[in-house]
Amino acid sequence: MPIQSKRWQVSPSLPAAEASRFQHFHPVVARILYNRGYTTPDAASAFLDGQVSVDDPFKMRGMAQAVGRIRTAIKKQELIIVYGDFDADGVTSTVLLVSTLQALGANVKPYIPHRVDEGYGLNSAALEALAHKGARVIITVDCGIRSLPEVEIGKQCGLDMIITDHHSVGPDIPNALAVINPKQPGCLYPEKMLAGVGIAYKLAEALLKVSAAQDKREVSLQAEDLLDLVAIGTVADLAPLSRPENRSLVVRGLRHLQQARRVGVRALLKVAGLEPEKMNATAIGFTLGPRINAAGRLESAMLAYELLLTDDLQVASDLAQQLQTLNVKRQELTRAAQEHARTLAGIGEGDVPLIFAIDAAFQQGIVGLVAGRLTEEYYRPAIVLHRGEHESHGSCRSIAEFNITEALDQCADLLIRHGGHAQAAGFAIYNENLPVFHEKIMAIADKSLHDKDLRPSIQIDAEVQLGQVNETLYEALGALEPCGHDNAAPILCTKHLKIIKSKTLGKENAHLSLQVFDGSRTQDAIAFGMGDLIEDLPDYVDLAYRIDMNEWKDTRTLQMIVQDIRESE
Repeated sequence: MPIQSKRWQVSPSLPAAEASRFQHFHPVVARILYNRGYTTPDAASAFLDGQVSVDDPFKMRGMAQAVGRIRTAIKKQELIIVYGDFDADGVTSTVLLVSTLQALGANVKPYIPHRVDEGYGLNSAALEALAHKGARVIITVDCGIRSLPEVEIGKQCGLDMIITDHHSVGPDIPNALAVINPKQPGCLYPEKMLAGVGIAYKLAEALLKVSAAQDKREVSLQAEDLLDLVAIGTVADLAPLSRPENRSLVVRGLRHLQQARRVGVRALLKVAGLEPEKMNATAIGFTLGPRINAAGRLESAMLAYELLLTDDLQVASDLAQQLQTLNVKRQELTRAAQEHARTLAGIGEGDVPLIFAIDAAFQQGIVGLVAGRLTEEYYRPAIVLHRGEHESHGSCRSIAEFNITEALDQCADLLIRHGGHAQAAGFAIYNENLPVFHEKIMAIADKSLHDKDLRPSIQIDAEVQLGQVNETLYEALGALEPCGHDNAAPILCTKHLKIIKSKTLGKENAHLSLQVFDGSRTQDAIAFGMGDLIEDLPDYVDLAYRIDMNEWKDTRTLQMIVQDIRESE
């Protein structure tokens, strides 16, 4: 059977009239930068250098009120609770803000809800219990923007509520003492796409700035010391790295991570087999982030919190090993649940506009991962739910053509709560509403997607000849780092390559190793997860790929990391 390739979207060449202006850049890099919107040499240079004028945190709506109330609480030694979320963004936000408040002399404690027992976001029972224990100020990080009733309950309990969040706002804003979210109406802060940890950092920055200006006591902590946490949370939560402030924060944070000053980070890198000096955004996304997330998915996020906060090497080592074990278990559970979800959703029994699977057997902590895998595999929005006794909790992942949070907004009358972004969201629902919700969400997806070509597309930054694939190009492309969400690692393509060797590799022959020839030179390539194509490979192929450097002992070899294969015309 022929290879089923993705839709290739090749970016245009750099306009001839612009070539002379970009002559100081590598021509492939110039083309990439121009097509990504950096259309002047100055803008391109500023992006590559990570230059950004850091905006005053007090431009954020609600910041002055929040800082004023927190400083009063510090002076009166009132108990402050930093209420976080259980993912990497929420955990790093909690560690960051607790560390800052401790350095300023606050009476502060963390609170991260249990994913299964309490669910996402503010929890009324937790707020009541915290108030009973003496809390006076609650500061949310990475949650709360859609928790209107919970904020009211907190206020009734005598709590001053300060909401910091980055998720999409609903029709109404919580009536809290202060709300800090640049997406809210009336907020003049120019960067709207910070991660939750980025907003927590701006609050910490504001507190430290005022303290330096007004207090006589010396503070041991500097805002710069927090940037390793900001980098982890920003990359792990898929905040767009094309945005200048996110890019600047991550670039600066990676410098700290590469020195691994934080004991917990050093321990986590050790169990993952990664050297600190090789830390980059990819390592955060595929090494640190998943292990931090594993704590909240399968146990308690407080394990990750304690790891990132401890100064004790033995404690850090023990906690890092626990996260490593949990991450392996998480991988196994996800694979099994993905297989089960395929069966429940009826995939293969006809085209569906949206993949929907619900079962009590699904662990609540991994339904988001399963939904993400299904969306990636079939290029359809996916909703996977853990069915509880009385209510169910679902995670959604989506595609560019379908805004899943807007779809949930249309079903809000059937949901207990919901929130998220265009391509990732979560919700809770009473079981009696499930049949109507299922019917309605499927109808919304069918109406929105029925006339669209739902094949995944691949954005190719430049077509090059095999002779151009060299160490000079590899080094030039490295200037685009850190790469991640909305600043993807460059994908190149080369056409009409003859396959002269092919074999499968890895467990269950999952991967495909190739050697290709263009008439002048050969090049090694590896296609992860494409081992099943071995029997159907044509003689000549077009490859879409990323360039990587394979280092073994003292030898460095360029390698194509294949993203897609199609038969040459």
